[in-house]
Amino acid sequence: MEPAGTEPESRPPAQEPPGSTALPSEEPEWGEAAPEPQQEAEGVPPPAPVALGRRPNGPGSKGQAKRGGAGKGARGKRGSTRRAGEEGGRPARRPHVTVDSSKAKTSLEALKISLRQLRWKEFPFGRRLPCDIYWHGVSFHDNDTFSGQVNKFPGMTEMVRKITLSRAVRTMQNLFPEEYNFYPHSWILPEEFPLFVAEVRMMKDNDPPWKPTFIVKPDGGCQGDGIYLIKDPSDIRLAGNLQSRPAVVQEYISKPLLIDKLKFDIRLYVLLKSLEPLEIYIAKDGLSRFCTEPYQEPTLKNLHQVFMHLTNYSLNIHSGNFIHSENVNTGSKRTFSSILYRLSSKGIDIKKLWSDIISLVIKTVIALTPELKVYYQSDIPAGKPGPTCFQILGFDILLMKNLKPVLLEVNANPSMRIEHEQELSPGVFENVPSPVDEEIKVAVIRDTLRLMDPHKKKKKDNQSQLSEYASDPKEDLLEPEPTNKLEHDIRKNPEASLPSLCLKQVFPKYAKQFSHLRLVDRMAALFIRFLGVKGTMKLGPTGFRTFIRNCKLSNSNFSMASADILYIDITRRWNSMGIDQRESGMCLQAFVEAFFCLAQRRYKSLPLHEQVASLIDFCDYHLAILDEKRLVCSRGITERRAALVTCQPDGLHLTSATPAPLLNRMTTASKFTDYRNHRS
Repeated sequence: MEPAGTEPESRPPAQEPPGSTALPSEEPEWGEAAPEPQQEAEGVPPPAPVALGRRPNGPGSKGQAKRGGAGKGARGKRGSTRRAGEEGGRPARRPHVTVDSSKAKTSLEALKISLRQLRWKEFPFGRRLPCDIYWHGVSFHDNDTFSGQVNKFPGMTEMVRKITLSRAVRTMQNLFPEEYNFYPHSWILPEEFPLFVAEVRMMKDNDPPWKPTFIVKPDGGCQGDGIYLIKDPSDIRLAGNLQSRPAVVQEYISKPLLIDKLKFDIRLYVLLKSLEPLEIYIAKDGLSRFCTEPYQEPTLKNLHQVFMHLTNYSLNIHSGNFIHSENVNTGSKRTFSSILYRLSSKGIDIKKLWSDIISLVIKTVIALTPELKVYYQSDIPAGKPGPTCFQILGFDILLMKNLKPVLLEVNANPSMRIEHEQELSPGVFENVPSPVDEEIKVAVIRDTLRLMDPHKKKKKDNQSQLSEYASDPKEDLLEPEPTNKLEHDIRKNPEASLPSLCLKQVFPKYAKQFSHLRLVDRMAALFIRFLGVKGTMKLGPTGFRTFIRNCKLSNSNFSMASADILYIDITRRWNSMGIDQRESGMCLQAFVEAFFCLAQRRYKSLPLHEQVASLIDFCDYHLAILDEKRLVCSRGITERRAALVTCQPDGLHLTSATPAPLLNRMTTASKFTDYRNHRS
């Protein structure tokens, strides 16, 4: 057997070249993921955009006026044959996409490079007029935006906190335990500390040789702050700030895959392009961040050696063994593609590995989206003006020795810095460019902007219109032939100078394989429907009773009084956990728990996920009937009103009937007016 924590043994090379995998039902389309060593694996930067000057004799120049012929007749003739997209004798300019970067913060340098490559218009100090895209550094609320696109979703920062993420994934683990086994067993402190102690004791009694290690992560911590390892629940630091700073404790992965005897993790960049419909893209390359001390399985002696056990860049950069990477294949931070190429040379099935990573990402996003939709409708209620949102997420993934990917955490604000601090002398630091960071992060930001280009649809429409018009040979003769076809293409489309997109769509591309997992999404739709007041995030008792009544869930075995008791018990317990005390009522997690109880009560003999799916179908059926009745009723009222319109047949004047309440209000208003006139 292979010793724990070492690289997998070499196997015969795979028949297929290294690359990413598609999921089983489709052919792979990820060949760029594990590149040839001469290309991405060697860190060749993307080609820079070609610098272009003004076209000779271009619009507005004297040469054009001379070519136009004498008098208005010649110009009019040219205007009549000019292609679509041009007006007034001048070629239509390609509109600039405007980007407000005033709140970009640490991602500013990578954003500036991306905008220069795209030739978009940046407003570093903001703009009085609306911009097409607003780039925020921290959250959706960095700035007040009412139009355009924002690179943050409301509520995302709260959703990917360690406790909230653990709760969301646990809900999915209850429904689909086999599908969500990529996330370590977790307990939430301090509320689940007694449960943690009891479960660990039970597992040790059932398996005496088992000697686990646990990792404690503060809920709001980042960059490795406050993380520590323990061997026994009694080692948890209960004194001090645990009440004010809750945490998550997880099983520690003690047998990770090693490269050069070092533990490492993977930072993958994921673009959530849209919530409804759900669109997910994954970057074809990412970063691999290494520890700086050779790995050993945790013991009481080495538990506190953070440079051995924690892969956080912000921690290891302070190690004397940290190596700043000069290329993508060496150092303490490398590209993920270089790791994939190295694994493929040992015969590892890279397609299978990519397939597992894609599944992990899609399933995690599916777990997060239900509550994100609640946050979204709270900040941007349906029917009201507001921006659309997208966001780049940082997924931290660890590979086990058997190559199974494990989700460590999700970052709402992954670092987009493309430089690092270098100590020139004691206490004197200088920012030095990081080639690895720049290669990966600039491509991710640039291609995210390309996907979110607000003018892309307009450009497609214009292209379809251009194809309908035949060009005039005389006009072609008047235009000078470009000396360089590539330069001409770049003038027409600046993206022609850019490399292919580094982001690949994985959802809805693989939606068929994962649609059965979206049960909580359907529950969230029911929850939002019965919220009542737009902009709220918690369901009141009246809304819950309306849900029970409209979905026909009350019967002789479950009365409305029982529904009230269920609401009070579950809501009180969730509110005691400190879940968003800004509003009173039932949060989405509490509603999901209540829904589970109702499903188990009604469909006792089925597995939980089938119980829940059956109850959702039952609710949707009765709500569809109710909606149809309301629609028929609304049509009937409209038809009756239409029949009472004013008409004058044979001199007879008919007036529309006035509803009695409205007539009473009109009479009262008239009397009140007469009274005021009399008083004056």
